[in-house]
Order: sequence, then C-alpha cells, then structure tokens
Amino acid sequence: MSIPLLKTELKSSGKIILLFLGIITLYAGIITAMFDPELGTGINALAESMPQFFAVFGMENPGITLLDFLNNYLYGFILVLIPFIYILIMCYKLVAKYMDKGSMAYLLNTHYSRTQIIVTQFMVLLIGLLILLLYATGFIFCVSEVMFEGELEVSKFLLLNAGLFLLEFFLACLCFMFACFFDELKFSVGFGAGLGLLFFLAQMLSQVDEKVEFLKYVTPLTLFMPEGLVEYESHSFMGLGVLLAGAAVFLAVGIMRFRKRDLLL
Repeated sequence: MSIPLLKTELKSSGKIILLFLGIITLYAGIITAMFDPELGTGINALAESMPQFFAVFGMENPGITLLDFLNNYLYGFILVLIPFIYILIMCYKLVAKYMDKGSMAYLLNTHYSRTQIIVTQFMVLLIGLLILLLYATGFIFCVSEVMFEGELEVSKFLLLNAGLFLLEFFLACLCFMFACFFDELKFSVGFGAGLGLLFFLAQMLSQVDEKVEFLKYVTPLTLFMPEGLVEYESHSFMGLGVLLAGAAVFLAVGIMRFRKRDLLL
C-alpha cells in the first residue's frame, strides 16, 4: 500500500465525506427524534391501512420499540441507500476517472506496484465508508440516549450496524470490481450503478406484491435481514456470511483484473 497516495486521496475526499456526514446527520437526526412510544400503535395502524406503500420502503412492520422504529425507518432503506451513493461517487473518483482520462498509467509510474496502488485506492474507499457508518452509529446512539434514555437496546443496535457494514462492504467490492474492469465511464460506473438500482427495485417489488416475491432471490440486499439480526436468527448470520464471501471474491477479481489489464495513456 502507498501511504503518500492514501493520505492524498483521503485529503481530497474530505469534502465528499463531510457532505455525506451532513446528509446522515439530517436524516438520522430527524427520524430518530420522531420516535414516540405512544405513536407506535398509530403508525402500525397506518401501515395496515396502506401496506403496499409502507412495504416499498421495507416499513410494513414499524413496531413500537425504539430499535424497531430505527430498524424500519432508517436501516430498511435510507441508511442502505446513502452509503451506496457514496460508494458510486468514490469508485468514480478513485478508479474510473483515472481510467477514463488515461491518467492511471502516470499514477503507476512510481516505485509502487499495481497491486499496491489499487489496494490503496480501495482502502480509501473503505476508510470513508467506515467513517460514515461509525458516525451514523454513534450519532444515532447519542440522539437516542439524549431524547429517549435507556430505550435503545445497545447490543442489538451495534449488531444491526455491523450487518449494515457487511452489506455496504459487499456493494463496495462489487462496484470497485467493475471500476477496475472497464475504461469507459458508462461501463465502469454504469454497471455498478445499474446493478444497484436493479437490486433496490427488485427488493421493493418483492415486498409489495406476493406475485413477484421471488425477486427477493435476485438481490443481495435481502441477505441483510435487520429484523432477523436483532432476534439473533441463524439464517440472518448466514446471509451476512454470504455477503462477506461474495465481497472477498469481487475484490480479488477486481485486483487481479487491474494487475493484468492494459492501461490507456
């Protein structure tokens, strides 16, 4: 790994990270503050009256505890989508932009190997992703303790965030692999963005209509099962294991492809 390159890329990514921290602060703060134990029954009744609308965003079972509320209103959609958008932007910035402009060869014109360079770029992506998710975890915890002291089941909440990280790690490795494969932006970024969009649409549709429920088997998003995780269900942990294994494969394939490919000048 190249430490000078790591420092340079992290510094240049600072504004992007701060932007996404602001977005997380806005959404997480507002939604966490909206929790009201007495309102839980009313929300459940509303969800029963409009099941398809709530199901689109994975909120068909809001629950009445703070953890249930966060689980459905943040971890069912919003905190999955926001880091994914960050991943797409960073895959463009760290790999695809260099490939598209033909400047990756100049970056490699150092004493560092191809493997060291591409691993460094991935570490920049991973560090930024960790910052976002650790911040989200800490911020939601602090807001919860200030406004609803003792309501949050901390151990389950931390497990939920660990599961979210593995899902985002999987998506990061997938998008990073495509960025390593192609020179043109429409392919290097487009494949990751397109597949991500299909994953989200498939998950939404599978939750809305039983006739297309089979679509949940074509999206890896369903391997992240928040409700199952907080209940310590074994199949939820198996799903995370599949995500981790898939991420390792995608990352290895991407690195091997980058090592062997011809680079434009």
